[in-house]
This record gives sequence, structure tokens and C-alpha cells, in this order.
Amino acid sequence: MEYSKLLDLATELGYQLAMCGAETFRVEESISRVLAAYDIEAEVFVIPNCMHISIEPVLGRPLTRMRRIGSHGNDLDAVERFSGLSRRICEAHPDPEIARQWLEETKQSRRSYAMPMYLAGNFLGAFGFALLFGGVLIDGLCAGICGILVGLVNHFMKHLDANQFFRTISAAFPMALLAYAMDAVGLAYHVDAVIIGALMILVPGLLFTNAMRDIIFGDTNSGINRFVQVLLIALAIALGTAVAWNLASALWGAPSVVSAVAHPIWLQCLACIIGGIGFSILFNIHGFGGMLCVVGGVLAWLAYTVVAQYSGSDLTGYLAGALLASLYSELMARFRKYPAISYLVVSIFPLIPGAGVYYTMNYAVQGQMDAFASQGMHTAAIAGIIAVGILLVSTTFRLWNTWKRKHRRK
Repeated sequence: MEYSKLLDLATELGYQLAMCGAETFRVEESISRVLAAYDIEAEVFVIPNCMHISIEPVLGRPLTRMRRIGSHGNDLDAVERFSGLSRRICEAHPDPEIARQWLEETKQSRRSYAMPMYLAGNFLGAFGFALLFGGVLIDGLCAGICGILVGLVNHFMKHLDANQFFRTISAAFPMALLAYAMDAVGLAYHVDAVIIGALMILVPGLLFTNAMRDIIFGDTNSGINRFVQVLLIALAIALGTAVAWNLASALWGAPSVVSAVAHPIWLQCLACIIGGIGFSILFNIHGFGGMLCVVGGVLAWLAYTVVAQYSGSDLTGYLAGALLASLYSELMARFRKYPAISYLVVSIFPLIPGAGVYYTMNYAVQGQMDAFASQGMHTAAIAGIIAVGILLVSTTFRLWNTWKRKHRRK
């Protein structure tokens, strides 16, 4: 048996999954299952920036591969394709050369949106969430323009191989400054909604979701690593917008403060649909699956709105929304044989407290420390309750799958 070629194949497959943004457990399980399909037992250890695979052939010397993992992408279409390839190899047990050819064909068949469509995704994502968080139509249009600026800065910084912390600051600062300039000349009615809508593009939704799912599946080191990255990116967003607020105040005076508009529920759902379509593009989700992700986001927001209204607690609403989004994602994953993360990351996005991060920063800049502490704690509580919702559903499905496997063996 060509152990070295099989090990190289499994390593490359795991590396491609990791680079596209797959969860740690998915990378480890894909590598282990591909090797197990050829009756090879492997020790696999993966963290967000490194992977280590070791096998011990019969009557042979141990073989090991180590691969460094660079900056992760948000390519969920590729995650689906490489996960499908893993299942195909496990079912067919092809010759290693043929399996390698399948891997190369999968790499070549990857789809990505052209730059104009990518910028359209930025516009739609910012436009939809500006409306969702209390802006009017003109605010949505201003947010969409700011979202395009974020997309251009992100694209430029990626070409320079800038780290994500610096890339986030570099996008948050000019975006917020542009929004404050629009407010100063009277274009934007509710500048907070404009900035929050555009900031949602910078919120690390995939990192946050993967961190929770890694912790669920026992990959605590990876989960904590990703969660620290989430905190650093949130800090970068706060720093970028805070500098823009101070500069705008010096140039044009303090930005105007206008209360958010209470939109009817149908308009909130429409905003979720528009924003969800935008984020489906940004996460490189294609075809019918993208629309299913959008449906999940609308259902999660409806669950949050209804439960929060009748219970009198927004935290209870966030828990209900997270539970429904996670349940919907797990069911779609099983019906369509696609990774749950592809549905969960877009479905959960309307619940992510981007507004809380912005207002927490704003209170700190204005010196309102009591409001800063209160808003910061509330934002942290929202993030925690969303994590609990994801944990409960995913853990339940994990236990069910484990029980089924043990039942089959009997």
C-alpha cells in the first residue's frame, strides 16, 4: 500500500478544508475517515494555525506530516465541496492516484464571485442590517455605500497580506468617518444605523460560530484560540470607529443622535432577507443553498422578536433565536448532506450583537462609563446566550449520532 501517497492526500484535503474556514473537528474527522477507508489508523491533531498527522504502517516506520495553516478564509462553498469529496473517497475507496486526481479536480472546480458581485454583497449586507437596526431607506443606502468601502479596503489589504486585526481597523476607520461625513452634510438620518449596518460586514461571524462548535466537540484549545481572535477583531472595530468619532467631532462637531425607527415585523423580515443575501455572497454560498441560509436567518429573527416581546426579556429572545437557527442548520445539513456551518453562520447573523459592540464603544468615547459598563455586560450576555443556544442543539445532535453509531454496532 502506498502509505506516503495516502498520507499526503489526507493532509492536503485537511489543509484545504482548514484554509476555507472549516471547523477543527471537521478537518480532523475528514483526515481520519479518509485514512480509515484504507484501513489506516491515524493520530490527527489540528489547531487553527497548524495540523499534525501521524500513521504507523504495518511492518514500517512511522510517517508524519506537519502543515502550517495560514489566514483562514470564508469560503463555505469550498467547505461543502471538500467535505463532499471526503465522503466520496470513503465510499469508493479509489486508488490513491485516482483520489488525488479527484482532489485536484475539486480544487479546480471551486467557484467564487467576481469583484462586482462581491461588492454587491457588501452593499446588500450593510443595507439590510442598517434597516434592521432602525434606519430608514436613506440610511440603508448610505450604509450600502459604506459597505462597498469596507469591501474595497478589505480586498486591498488581503492583497498586501495584512493581518486581520490591522485589516479590520483599516476598514472600520474610513467607513465610520464616511458615515459621520454623510451625517454632517445631511445625507444620513440615523448615523448609528448606518455604521452598525456596515460594521456587520466586519463582525467575525464565522470565527465566533466555529469557536462555539470547536468547544462543543472537545477541541477546547482551538475554540479558545478562535474566541480570542473574535475579541481582538471586536477591539479593532471599536478602535477604528472610536478614532473616526473623535476626528469627526473635531471636524464637524458631535454627530447627531436620532432614535432608531421601530419598523413593522414584515419590514424587519425583508431587511433580514436583503442582509442575508448579501452575507451569502460574502461567505461564497451559491445556488439554492444560499436561499435556504436566508430563510434560516428570517426564522431566527422571528423567533427572537416573538419570544422577546411575549417574555419581556431580549436575552430569552436571543436564546430562542439561537436555538431555532442551530436546529434549522442541523436539519438542513442532514437533509441536503452539506456541513451545518454553511447554514448556521448566515442564519445566526441577525442575532450577532454588532449594535452592542458599537454602542459600547460609543459610550466609552463619550466618557459615559456607567452606560459603557452596562452596555458592555449586556453585549457579552447576548454573545454568551447565543453560544448556549448553539451548544445545546449541536451537543444534542452529537449525542444522537453517537448513540446511533453504537446501536448499529450491536
